[in-house]
Amino acid sequence: MATTYYAGIDLGATHIRAAIADSEGTILALDRRETPRGPRGVDVTDAVLDATRAACKELGIDPEVVTAAGIGSIGPLDLAQGAVVDPANLPDAIDVIPLRDPVAELLDLDRVSLHNDTTAGVIGERYYSDVNPDDMIYLTISSGIGAGIAVDGDVLHGWDGNAGEVGHFVVDPDRRRVCGCGRKGHWEAYCSGANIPGYARDLHEREGIATDLALDGPEFTAVDVFENPDDPLADAVIERVADWNAIGVANLVHAYAPLVIAIGGAVALENEELVIDPITEQVPDMVMSNVPEIRATSLGDEVVLYGAVASAITGDGDAASHAH
Repeated sequence: MATTYYAGIDLGATHIRAAIADSEGTILALDRRETPRGPRGVDVTDAVLDATRAACKELGIDPEVVTAAGIGSIGPLDLAQGAVVDPANLPDAIDVIPLRDPVAELLDLDRVSLHNDTTAGVIGERYYSDVNPDDMIYLTISSGIGAGIAVDGDVLHGWDGNAGEVGHFVVDPDRRRVCGCGRKGHWEAYCSGANIPGYARDLHEREGIATDLALDGPEFTAVDVFENPDDPLADAVIERVADWNAIGVANLVHAYAPLVIAIGGAVALENEELVIDPITEQVPDMVMSNVPEIRATSLGDEVVLYGAVASAITGDGDAASHAH
């Protein structure tokens, strides 16, 4: 019997992944490349299409033989356009990234499923898991912060597919830091990979915490903070990031009553002891309801890609709530 092929695409602020999978969700070919920084949104679109063509070429198939496709993407989304609009973690010159229609044209499809990346993440977690709770959250702590949410077996999509933008919860009432979106006091402004370096500089300037970190160096990143926990400033940043993260997760628990919170994203997965462990330790003291299981995602840094594949196979994210 001929193999049925499905395409899954993950558009992140840092990387693009495109995969071809079979009807069981097994990935047969994968292309990964860096996300262009512009100068235009269509340049990002072109990279998505090139990655999809490369995955097809690796498998030796024409793009037109793909049966269905799913996309998990950074937001905000405009589902009417099938595009990303004004992404917070890409250069300001990138205003619109067309996705759904160009991918549909490449693959000669009538319908392509487009989801916020974290929504794709929770779809992937549920589809590929041995046990699929009806109430769960996939939380990413990476270049940005966001969540995919399932309640009573339904994956929440929201207006224009933008449910789950929890990185823009206001967690700091003093609103001391400006988020990449331009608003103040957001969770993401303190704890995302893109904003931790600025938070370190702020603490150094405000509180005069001693440091050997090269704060003004062009290559200074969140990695430098997590790799130097013995540095007084790095230690302070790590401790306070842990506090903000726990506040954000406690808010999620109270809002959605999940049974499981699976955490992914590069910042979390590359620093589990410094990021995920403090959340599991602090959250029980912050919530008045049932405390969920809090753990790292079982699908690693490809969870969004797996969710995109699962949405292509099922044709509906809510239908992905069965054991794989």
